[in-house]
Amino acid sequence: MSSANIAAVSAFVEGTPPGELADVIADIKALTVDEPHLLQSASAAFKKYNEAQLTTVKLPGGSQHVLVTPYNSLGGGRYYDVASHSSFAFDHTTQKASAVQSHTLESQHTDLINSLLKALGTHAAEHYTSSTYGVFPTTADDHTLALLLVANKYSPSNFWYPPSLAPPPPTTNPALPHRNGRWRTTYLLTPSASGASLTGTLQVDVHYYEDGNVRLTSTKPVTLSVGSASAAEVVRQMALAERKYQEELNRGFAALSEGAFKSLRRQLPVTRQKVEWEKVGGYRLGQEIGGGRAR
Repeated sequence: MSSANIAAVSAFVEGTPPGELADVIADIKALTVDEPHLLQSASAAFKKYNEAQLTTVKLPGGSQHVLVTPYNSLGGGRYYDVASHSSFAFDHTTQKASAVQSHTLESQHTDLINSLLKALGTHAAEHYTSSTYGVFPTTADDHTLALLLVANKYSPSNFWYPPSLAPPPPTTNPALPHRNGRWRTTYLLTPSASGASLTGTLQVDVHYYEDGNVRLTSTKPVTLSVGSASAAEVVRQMALAERKYQEELNRGFAALSEGAFKSLRRQLPVTRQKVEWEKVGGYRLGQEIGGGRAR
């Protein structure tokens, strides 16, 4: 097998939209039947993808999802979770966890970590329909903490059909589009006696099908001033930053709907009828992208 083929497969894996890794793997297998070991040769790409995406997984016998990230890696394909006091093996290709063992975190910031987990839980319940979060020491000297939150929304079986076209298959819901999305929050907190330093990134990745293929990726770096290293104040500052970012995204969506997307439309769509742009809110794409409202 050539290095070029391995690089191509790795690029496909690392560029996979949220919730679609199994589909990408199936497509790669179909395209590389003459090189059955090609996927195995791209194992580093699967690890890089899962850790960068803050992949979530349920532990065997567990009810809650836990995170797979570079911050809670123990090496050798094992990761740990603070809240459940456990470690586990993770298969980066199948995205399955196994071999759960007891694991106790040893950190000078144990009390702060537990307080942050509690505050993050309240924040997540208030602002996200479904999410997974974690707090982990990031360095061997236990000086900096990583605060992570990921929220996923998958609707892979829905495909919207315009009323003028053929009706949808019986297995789909015409009221819902085919889309997958992921919100990621990554912060690095450095506590000190005089306060705390808090920097990080907010990331949105949405893959949207509407008789076509649209993908949105957005990253917002943030640096926050935190006067106190208390969990309540840290999470309060995070919530303010996330709200501001969401408002910026909503303004950007509105500008896209009225600007770039309008200019990209063909003069006459496949329905052979002119698009009445003053009524764009009635169209599904305009409704979903241009008509969002910040929480």
